[in-house]
Amino acid sequence: MKKLLMTLSAAVIAFSAMADEGMWLLPYLQKMNIKDMKAKGLRLSAEDVYSINNTSLKDAIVIFGGGCTGEIVSDKGLVFTNHHCGYGSIQALSSVEHDYLKNGFWAKSHAEELPCPGLSVRFVRSIEDVTAQILGNVPSISGEQERQQIVSQNISGLTKEMNASLPKGQQAQIVAFFGGNQYFAFVYEVYTDVRLVGTPPSSIGKFGGDTDNWMWPRHTGDFSIFRVYADKDNKPAAYSKDNVPYKPARHLEISLDGVEEGDFSMIMGFPGSTTRYMTSYEIDQMLEVSNPQRIYIRGERQQILWEAMEASDEIRIKYASKYAGSSNYWKNSIGMSRGIQKLGVKAQKQAQEAAFQKWANENTLPEEKYMDALPQMQKVVEAMTPVQGDMQYLQEAFLRGVEIISPARGGASAGFYKDYDAELDRKVAKRMLTIAKENMRPEALPSFYAEVVDKKFGGSIEAYVDYIYDNSVFTSLEKAQAATDEQKKADPAVELANSVMDSYRAIAPKNAEFTPQYNEAHRLYIAGLMKMQPEKAWYSDANFTIRCTYGNVLPYDPADAITYNYYTTLEGVIAKEDTSNPLEFTVEPKLKELYAKKDYGRYADKNGRLRVGFLCNLDITGGNSGSPVLDGNGRLIGLAFDGNWEAMSGDVAFEPELQRCIAVDIRYVLFVVDKFAGCDHIMSELDIVQSKAGKSKRK
Repeated sequence: MKKLLMTLSAAVIAFSAMADEGMWLLPYLQKMNIKDMKAKGLRLSAEDVYSINNTSLKDAIVIFGGGCTGEIVSDKGLVFTNHHCGYGSIQALSSVEHDYLKNGFWAKSHAEELPCPGLSVRFVRSIEDVTAQILGNVPSISGEQERQQIVSQNISGLTKEMNASLPKGQQAQIVAFFGGNQYFAFVYEVYTDVRLVGTPPSSIGKFGGDTDNWMWPRHTGDFSIFRVYADKDNKPAAYSKDNVPYKPARHLEISLDGVEEGDFSMIMGFPGSTTRYMTSYEIDQMLEVSNPQRIYIRGERQQILWEAMEASDEIRIKYASKYAGSSNYWKNSIGMSRGIQKLGVKAQKQAQEAAFQKWANENTLPEEKYMDALPQMQKVVEAMTPVQGDMQYLQEAFLRGVEIISPARGGASAGFYKDYDAELDRKVAKRMLTIAKENMRPEALPSFYAEVVDKKFGGSIEAYVDYIYDNSVFTSLEKAQAATDEQKKADPAVELANSVMDSYRAIAPKNAEFTPQYNEAHRLYIAGLMKMQPEKAWYSDANFTIRCTYGNVLPYDPADAITYNYYTTLEGVIAKEDTSNPLEFTVEPKLKELYAKKDYGRYADKNGRLRVGFLCNLDITGGNSGSPVLDGNGRLIGLAFDGNWEAMSGDVAFEPELQRCIAVDIRYVLFVVDKFAGCDHIMSELDIVQSKAGKSKRK
């Protein structure tokens, strides 16, 4: 086992990176990437990007909330991220009287900045390879269950040991890489007093809505601004009026130079999840079960929500974040299936698998298990697919789809009811219960269908749902708080929730039975690939740990005789205005006024146009939202916020000719803050650099 670890390590760090593709670990930049990065236009050293002992660009990059990236852009803890990353907090602060989603928000002073309960940012303080500590005592002959038990114990023990020596506010997390062949420990410092400083109206920050999501050309000013607060010693602290703006070790300079085709670009951020080592068997499962089910279930629910949101401002505000969270992955699944089929990803995987099997049969011993990895993967995926299909319906249609189940299971809180509408949930529940009955395997259906719907309501799902919502105490906070424990126990919504959970608990162990076999096959396949091609530079799948990706600003050709330019302009925003679709394509009067006057100030390009977005051939995925796009000097030139439709299969297989990162041009961000919102106090904090004019910090 130790010999294998040394081989893997050598394979990871020994060779220069292939162009564009790759989510690279920061500790390996010097050995793997820096030569290629400099050839593409980087003017910094690897130490400037990531340093163990000194401050570096890494120290300005944060995990924003639970699933995005942000960057520190001032010496007073100012954070830039995407509008859609701050969307949940903006929605939570909004009401019909203070509709920050629709109208935007701009604090005029520190005192006006709005606390965001539950929002945090995390700084990476250290990164350490702990593979030896986690795998060093795992016997080479151990079975997978024994292996996982030892690994879990080692992770728990080392995490506890590290946390015991860390100062307050810091925490260690040990993460698996390469399917469990390598482990790193990350130490994070967590700041929980984060406040909203500014956000454009959704007509800018979410311009194009679902229609333009994952599409190019894109004209979305997808940004929002927050501030990190600390105690008087600059340490993490719960919200207090006595807290002060955080003083960062490093913040980013902002460049007004803009981008041209071929320019170097780089992203540091926290890509969430990729499955680049997915097998053809798993692709079959994705295309035939998981994606179609997700697309169908969410699509049915979203249609009901959308109609209600269009009809009521109150409902729109309540359900805006819920809808956005659902629809993003819904459309991703549509594009993912389309891309995998159109680009022949399954055939690529099958070719790789055939080469792997030939290598394993000819070059490895049976006790190494490499030759059994793919047959085992095929067998376990085929067995687990129907079970996971049932679990997905229980999760999507019931536990995520029917909201009243949440308070019925013990989640009756003021926060839940603030964004809940019982009549809308009633409509959704009728549809969700109907499609689950039509599509789940009969043996996996919750018992309420046979025991309640059929026996008491003559098989009428509509009558059953009406009975629940007419009689449940969980349709409002007032009713829930006034109800006795006995009333709650006998509540029809509790009966529904218990039935759903009983089904889930019955199915989940069946799925868990397959986990050890799947993990073993996955781990061995990855390890074998790396042994088969030791000359290749390998990178691990994304797992929401900090990574670097780099490349160039480039256009692309999505189809025959079509070429997309690498940038969009404000002219495109004006052209897309659609008064018949006000939730997606409204253009603010002030924006039209500035456009008519061409009042772009110093944010126009050399041709006098105001650029909105641009493209880079960078390797990103979900979690990279809000990541800084940096130039060769490490200065901020844009905020990453999306990928492109033609390469939606990129989480499974990188497509170098098609895959692009969509970013909002930092000059458009500054234009909105300065010209549109008139926020001189925000602008005065920023270190704005222009190569020809020198450093020009706005006063």
